[in-house]
Order: sequence, then structure tokens, then C-alpha cells
Amino acid sequence: MSLPVHTPSAAQQRRTAYRRRQTVRSVLVAATSTAALGTLLVIAVTGAPGWDRVRRSFLNPEIARDALPEVLDGLRLNLWLLLCCAAGSLLLGLLIALLRTLRGPVFFPVRALATSYTYTFRGLPLIIVIYVLTLGVPGLRLQGMPSVLVLGGLALVLTYSGYLAEVFRAGIESVHPSQLAAARSLGLTYRQTMRHVVLPQAVRRVAPPLLNDVVALQKDVGLVSLAGPIDAVRAAQIATAQHFNYTPYIVAGVLFVLLAIPLIAVTDWVTLRAARRQSGG
Repeated sequence: MSLPVHTPSAAQQRRTAYRRRQTVRSVLVAATSTAALGTLLVIAVTGAPGWDRVRRSFLNPEIARDALPEVLDGLRLNLWLLLCCAAGSLLLGLLIALLRTLRGPVFFPVRALATSYTYTFRGLPLIIVIYVLTLGVPGLRLQGMPSVLVLGGLALVLTYSGYLAEVFRAGIESVHPSQLAAARSLGLTYRQTMRHVVLPQAVRRVAPPLLNDVVALQKDVGLVSLAGPIDAVRAAQIATAQHFNYTPYIVAGVLFVLLAIPLIAVTDWVTLRAARRQSGG
């Protein structure tokens, strides 16, 4: 027996057609206004006094083509450093957040140590931490000293784990105490409660700020070039010194923006999804 096919009413069909026309009209208006504004900006910029000097100093296509291979090769180091530092910062930040949420007077020294860590590395400028670890620590000439690149990555992990620890802690403390009480009443231990009940909710709630910090880390990995490793920023600096032209810096900046676009898109999608979930949409 075949089920009857639902046919929209005439009024519903008119509403659907009207909404479709409005959507097409909105897209056309947005495209037209964007094209008009873009044309005006191009005319205003290219017609401004000194545009030729700006174009030769910052937008030289020949120098950009020559510097691109070296900058791309250095960008691989930035990408590898981003992956390692992001994983290390997330794990260390989560550990510090868990230590700060321990209850009981016996854990007061642990909580105080974790709190001091977050206060210190959230207040210290990242560039100072990089200088101390990559320039000061190697001067001690200790046995088994890691490379400057590893020390620079450690500086990034130490600094960003302080920020991420506070994000994780905010997520953990946003879980209602009744969730913990219900889990403990079911016989779960404190560790099982944190693993199966609290942490999944906490991470889901703070996913947007976590991703925002990862985007910030993606930019700050370029500061490791201050210690000497040839990443995209250092390669651009070398090319700039060779050509006496700042176009390689623009090339490196464009590559960093292209690298950040996927992370930013994922962050916006997660933020929008969280907003819709909270509003019931």
C-alpha cells in the first residue's frame, strides 16, 4: 500500500517562491555592492600619490617569485612547530586546569603551584620567554642541551598552556555541580567522573576559545625566528636583505593568512554551532 504524497498548498508554494526570489535578490545586491566598493577602493589606492613607490617596495612580482620557494620551505617548519606546540599546549593546559580544580586542603600546595604557573606565564611577554630559553639557557652550556628550535617550541608551550589552562578551567567550572553529584551517586570515582561526565561537556563548551588560542599560536610560531631557525619569517628577512625590498615579508604574511584561514573557518563554524545549540536552533 503506497503512502499518499504530501503536496504543498498554493499559499505555501507562493511563500516558497517569494523566499527564493528574495534570496536571489539579496545575493545579487550583495554581489553588486561588493563589486562597486572593491572598484572604488582599487581606484582610490592605485590613484593615490606614491603608489608606484609602494608597489615597487612591497608588491614587486619578480622579487616575490624569487623569494617564494625559500619562504615556502621555511613555512614547513612553522607548520610542524604549530602542530607540536598546539598538542603540547593543550595537554599541559588541561593538566594544569585539572590541578587547579582539585578539592581538599591536602591539595592546596598543588593548587597554589598551578595558580602561580598560570599567573606567571599569562603575565610574561612571549618574546621574553623566547629570549630567556633560546639565548639565555644555551649560555649555561649544560650537558644534553636541546636545540634552539626545541627551546623555542618549549617557550611557546609554556606560555600558551597558561592561557589554555584558564580556558579549560572555565569550562570545567561551568559544569553544574549536580552533574558531579549524580555521577558520584552512580558509583563513579572522581577520575571517572572527570573523564566521562565533566571533561566532555567542558571541552565542548570552550571549543571556540580553544580554537581562537590555536589561531593565535599559529601566528606566534613565527617569533621563533628571533632565535635563529630559518622559518618563513627568517627566510623573508634574508630575502629582504638580499634584494633591499620588503616584498618577501608580504609573501610570508600572505602565506600565514592562507594557513590561518582553515583554522578560522573551523573556529567560526564551531562558534556558530555552539550558539545555535544554546538558542535551541
